[in-house]
Amino acid sequence: MSYNLLLPSMGESVSEATIIKWLKQPGDRVAVDDIIVEIATDKVDSEVPSPVSGVLLEQRFQADQVAQVGDVIAIIQEDGEGEAEEQAVDNVSSEPLPMATETEGSSETIPGLDQLPTNDDVQEVSRESTGSSDRFYSPLVKTIAEKEGLSMSELDNIEGSGLDGRVTKQDVLAYVEGKKGSPAAQTRPTPIEQSPSFQKDASDSVPDKLHSETYTTRSISGDDEIIVMDRMRRLIADHMVKSVQTSPHVCSFVEADVTNIVEWRNKVKAAFEKRENEKITFTPIFIEAIARALKAFPMINISVDGNNIIKKKHINIGMATALPSGNLIVPVIKNADQLNLLGLAKSVNHLAKKARGNKLDPSDVQDGTFTLTNIGSFGNVMGTPIINQPQVAIMAVGAIKKKPAVIETPQGDLIGVRHMMFLSMSYDHRVVDGALGGMFIRKVADYLEAWDPNREI
Repeated sequence: MSYNLLLPSMGESVSEATIIKWLKQPGDRVAVDDIIVEIATDKVDSEVPSPVSGVLLEQRFQADQVAQVGDVIAIIQEDGEGEAEEQAVDNVSSEPLPMATETEGSSETIPGLDQLPTNDDVQEVSRESTGSSDRFYSPLVKTIAEKEGLSMSELDNIEGSGLDGRVTKQDVLAYVEGKKGSPAAQTRPTPIEQSPSFQKDASDSVPDKLHSETYTTRSISGDDEIIVMDRMRRLIADHMVKSVQTSPHVCSFVEADVTNIVEWRNKVKAAFEKRENEKITFTPIFIEAIARALKAFPMINISVDGNNIIKKKHINIGMATALPSGNLIVPVIKNADQLNLLGLAKSVNHLAKKARGNKLDPSDVQDGTFTLTNIGSFGNVMGTPIINQPQVAIMAVGAIKKKPAVIETPQGDLIGVRHMMFLSMSYDHRVVDGALGGMFIRKVADYLEAWDPNREI
């Protein structure tokens, strides 16, 4: 019996996806939960597994084509059909099979695979891609390995961060950097995770070499190199331009004394990590303060639809996160106001880990109502972030710096060394006036400054 593999639903706001790469070709056997195809939405990349075992008969869409949710994207001949299954395989084998395989971030195909090979050719490529341990390697991974002179045994020893331990492009690049003795091989914290009070040079966070390999060089003219944006960078660019064209941006700034928070975190972080086997960063503290302020000022937790203002029931806070490729994504903590600090810390760490491993689901990046971005990770003290549409505000937290400051005491004013941080907020001036925006960002700072140094977590 033939099974129609449908493009699955990926959330309320996602109606279509682009076919990125087929991992199974017509004539290949598939088992339950084998990944058939990689797809991409305007939110996140994802993978479609097979719900049945059998033989892949047909691909209904090619790489770069767009399918709608519910479309039949492939047909699988299920096991248990005896001669009918063999006949189906014979029919597939008698026709040439498409093998256009897209490299990540490029519309070009891998050299030598731009023709329509026979089924024998497909089987040979499949055997070649699996390596000595029958482990699957994508054409992109093999191309990078060949370029860097990696042997198959080295590939087999790389720990994969993809689904079922599959080796990704980032895994190979990290391994290559490790061979060269570069610090880039170490796990790089995402900007939203890294403590703003202990800064590294910004170049350590997104190395130039890694960033440049996000794109594909098409041609070189004289001294100028022409680089083609990868798909995610194009989506980010379109989203940012649309935001600026949609919303008149206004920015407000507040400086907050976060000395109590810094000293509290220094006091509890070792015990917290030992107890929970996780780190406590500043991010969940910032998110908690924002969630409390959104409850106090619900007209910031809105979106705009034409002439209508949509007041959101749920407080879902996104945290802008840098990917290993240098691109950005915004995973969302749902119902952040209903989580305690421990729950927020675990949610932040879980989503950051999924983002680093390219394992975010479409639902992980949907339905945000407010966004936080940590520009302090790069040593920046303030900024003017672009609103993440259809939200109406985004807040940036800057680097925490020690500064001399006036301390008010019952005995009079004193000068002391304090940990200070700027908060920056961009907001949509169509619906958020300066008074509301200014009061909201001040309220967030007030919550941070009123931190209880004896708080338990």
